[in-house]
Amino acid sequence: MSHLFLAGYRGTGKSSIAALLAQRWSLPAVDLDAVVQELAGRSIAEIFADAGEAEFRRLESQALGEVAARHSPQIVALGGGAVLREENRRVIRSSGRCVRLTASVETIAARIAGDGVTAAQRPPLTRLGQIEEIRQLLEARREAYEAAAEWTVDTEGKSLAEVAEEIGRWWESS
Repeated sequence: MSHLFLAGYRGTGKSSIAALLAQRWSLPAVDLDAVVQELAGRSIAEIFADAGEAEFRRLESQALGEVAARHSPQIVALGGGAVLREENRRVIRSSGRCVRLTASVETIAARIAGDGVTAAQRPPLTRLGQIEEIRQLLEARREAYEAAAEWTVDTEGKSLAEVAEEIGRWWESS
């Protein structure tokens, strides 16, 4: 068994579903953003404020390399932009399999608004309003998400347990 990576925009359920899948298979769940914060010794918001997005992406690549190099299988919730760099997509492909989680722009915005941790720790990436930022970034990242993932699960209208079950059936049958 190799690593299972969950990719997608923030608010699609990556961390929550990783925890459910990890429990199902008695594997560790890893949140890549948490690994980045641990490496940097500061929050994502502080990294962005102090050093900018380029430094955050560098740390994210470093964290991904460290996580992917671990020999024991893990369920890894990737940061929303972790698949933007081709080098990261290569690491993902060479060390495991990847599922992309999707939802509508409106659902993502509602989920982000309802999650105080996400809102506090993850700064806006543009000066656009939230809905327009999500719309534009989803479109800009679409090809990278598609290139990274072997399979896509639409989380719209589904419970976390339903999404985890769908991914579990796919993983176990492939």
